Amino acid sequence: MEEYSQEDWGNHSQDLHCYQTGEQELDEMPTTKRTLKIKQESSEDTQKRDVMQNIMQILESVQLKWELFQSWTDFSRLHLSNKLAIFGIGYNTRWKEDIRYHYAEISSQVPLGKRLREYFNSEKPEGRVIMTRVQKMNWKNVYYKFLEITISEARCLELHMEIDWIPIAHSKPTGGNIVQYLLPGGIPKSPGLYAIGYEECHEKPPSPLAEHRGPDPGNETQGELEVPSPQASLRVDMESARIIYCYLGIAEVRTLQQCLFLHFQANTKTFSKDWVGINAFLSQNCVVEPGVSPKSIYIKFVEVERDFLSAGSLVECLEKAIGYPLKFNN
Repeated sequence: MEEYSQEDWGNHSQDLHCYQTGEQELDEMPTTKRTLKIKQESSEDTQKRDVMQNIMQILESVQLKWELFQSWTDFSRLHLSNKLAIFGIGYNTRWKEDIRYHYAEISSQVPLGKRLREYFNSEKPEGRVIMTRVQKMNWKNVYYKFLEITISEARCLELHMEIDWIPIAHSKPTGGNIVQYLLPGGIPKSPGLYAIGYEECHEKPPSPLAEHRGPDPGNETQGELEVPSPQASLRVDMESARIIYCYLGIAEVRTLQQCLFLHFQANTKTFSKDWVGINAFLSQNCVVEPGVSPKSIYIKFVEVERDFLSAGSLVECLEKAIGYPLKFNN
């Protein structure tokens, strides 16, 4: 890595000055507004950290090897030029050879090669951080790893990490002990991916990741991010940890609206004991005993162009992201 020029250091000083100015503005805020701002930033930081932990779990679960960054020719290979990917940046020190994560991301909009270059270009904020830590001997070497993904797999991961669950309402019991699902409006009449989940009724034992402590803010200057073991990924990495994924649907021939209607509306009228899979599960959930409520069911969906839906291994992609198998996708 090259030495900083005088201009680089000048720019770096200006950045620090700007940051200090922001702190002064925060000090001048009324206490109430300042508290709200700090809480908002803290919530956003927590959310970003949770997403990054999830991405690191995916990278670890597929057992990729770290590659040492040596020169720009590393990124000139064709397969890095215009592919989408999940990637991680790591480092080690002179005192500890173990490679630790500095950053992880799903490059779903920008090609992997271009995104990685930004992390090794001193003129970019991301690259400047890495160069500084190498020059100051905080780090010894810098590494990267990546897993190529298709557009549909990128959208599948977006469905998991960015799309909120939508609860499905039930009607009052009819015909004695039968309830019906009431689908919400606004389900797109277009192709895409959808997931069905249910709320876990019994209390689950604490997951390994729940006990895992996040990075210490005091050590952020070192850029270290702890990586949970693959076994620690066996849980749902969402705010509502009690919602369990049980089915991933691909609306390719039919629209999202048509697929979900077939799951939730038609089966309550044509229930058969011979049914298996997700339709049987949803239908049986509509038959309730007196005083017993049906399981709470949730859906989420994302639109995807039809031409992209046939590419990739979508079920395996989601299973790696959530850390457990989908019950009704066998």
